[in-house]
Amino acid sequence: MDLSSLFSLDGRVALVTGGSRGIGRMIAEGLLSQGARVYISARKAEACTATAAELSDQFGAGRCVALPADVSTTAGIAQLLAALGEHEDHLDVLVNNAGAAWAAPFDDFPEDGWDKVMDLNVKAPFFLTQAAKGLLLAGHERGGHLAKVINIASIDGLSLNPLETYSYHASKAGITHLTKRMAVRLAPEGIVVSAIAPGAFASNMNKEARDHGDKISGQIPSGRIGRPEDMAAAAVYLASSAGDYVVGSTLTVDGGVTIAR
Repeated sequence: MDLSSLFSLDGRVALVTGGSRGIGRMIAEGLLSQGARVYISARKAEACTATAAELSDQFGAGRCVALPADVSTTAGIAQLLAALGEHEDHLDVLVNNAGAAWAAPFDDFPEDGWDKVMDLNVKAPFFLTQAAKGLLLAGHERGGHLAKVINIASIDGLSLNPLETYSYHASKAGITHLTKRMAVRLAPEGIVVSAIAPGAFASNMNKEARDHGDKISGQIPSGRIGRPEDMAAAAVYLASSAGDYVVGSTLTVDGGVTIAR
């Protein structure tokens, strides 16, 4: 049993949406550290390009490439995959991380706040995976290993937080169940779909963890917020051959918050 090779991503090609910051960047760093060539996508081109340059400086020239795109529409998804196709003819790992949140009182919650979140958090992972299926199958056939799709859910899809983030709660519960449905359909073809449900990690989306980590650590059984290594390790496990038998499951990475709730 060679555990080092089980967790290796040497020679594999990965695409991480929302990869310029936060959890997406943590995942990109983890995949790079295990040998993958990583493409990151984000809506803001300047931030995406800057992050790719920083990670290439850290892990090796050309190891991380920016592909700015808006994956909330099928047109944006097509643009992203066309750009990827200029570099690669296959894909081994797809991480559907790009996401949005919206908070508003129940009586005032707007339709655009519903649609924006559901489009990016549920619709985009499905249609990007659908459009990338050919590339993923090519990765499976070329490398002799299983292709991987990792959807980024949230503990707010498993239990409630106090905020009135109606579309966010619904979308993350939805992606958790959608992961199961996609996994059962795609596993026989050599594409394994799984998900990660993060807890409190410092990011622009989770400003409470970013700005008041010490304060909220008291509400977490582990006594701290998540570290980049926690998220990177979870993603590497699922992306590598080590996670081949984890099909349709959502890995909760939250220091025990969901249980404590």
